[in-house]
Formats: sequence, C-alpha cells, structure tokens
Amino acid sequence: MAPRMDDIMGLCCKLSADKQIKAAVKNSTKGAAVAGGTAFLGGLLGGPPGIALGGAVGGLLGCWMTSGQFKPVPQILMELPPTHRQKLCTDVMAVLGTLDWTDLAQLIALVMGNPTLQQQVTAALISFVTKELRAEIQYGD
Repeated sequence: MAPRMDDIMGLCCKLSADKQIKAAVKNSTKGAAVAGGTAFLGGLLGGPPGIALGGAVGGLLGCWMTSGQFKPVPQILMELPPTHRQKLCTDVMAVLGTLDWTDLAQLIALVMGNPTLQQQVTAALISFVTKELRAEIQYGD
C-alpha cells in the first residue's frame, strides 16, 4: 500500500502546486494564549478596566499573529503525520474508485487528462485540508 500512498500524495502535491493552493492552519491556541495573557496583565496593572483593555488589545494582537501565515499545500502535505496521510489517501482513493495505474507519472496523466476526475480529486483534497486540518484556503499568489 505504501507505493500507492506515495503516488496519491504525489498527485495531491502536483494538483495543489498547479492550482497554486495555499493554506493557513489556524493556530487558535497561540492567539488565545496571547489574548488571555494580556487580559491577565491588564488586570494586574489596571484592575477591572485593565482586564477589558488587555483582553481587547490581546485579542487584536492574537488575531494579527495567527493570520496570514499561508504555506503552499504541497509543503503542508509533506509534513503530515502518517494518520493524516492515510486519511487523505482514503478520501482520494474513494474518488479514484477502480482506476488502475502503475506509477505516479501514469496516475498524474490519467487524472490530468480527465477534467471531471481532476476536479473531484481537487475537491477531496480541499475538503481534507479545510475539515481535517482546519485550514483556510487561498488560491494564487
């Protein structure tokens, strides 16, 4: 199964690179820590009004820190842990159905030569990235 998984990962990387898909994995933990920390610090320094002011400033700072960190999807896919790789492969295999191929080059040719299949595989990839990785998608530069 490993060669098939490698082929599917290669296909997903090729499709996402061709469409210039980027994703930002939301890091809400970091943003929440910053917001909570500044609210706490504001409370220490200014009492109840300081909590409100610190929370507002921290919320904005946390939002700014965690936004706009888009990475190319192929890079994200190569960094996936084995469980996520398996889930993505299962999702894409469901789209490919009984399609038979011998290597990555043939798989890419088969999928790229069929616009409907290409669209379905891309949709499965985007669905995986948004649902499983909880990432925000961006197209192009």
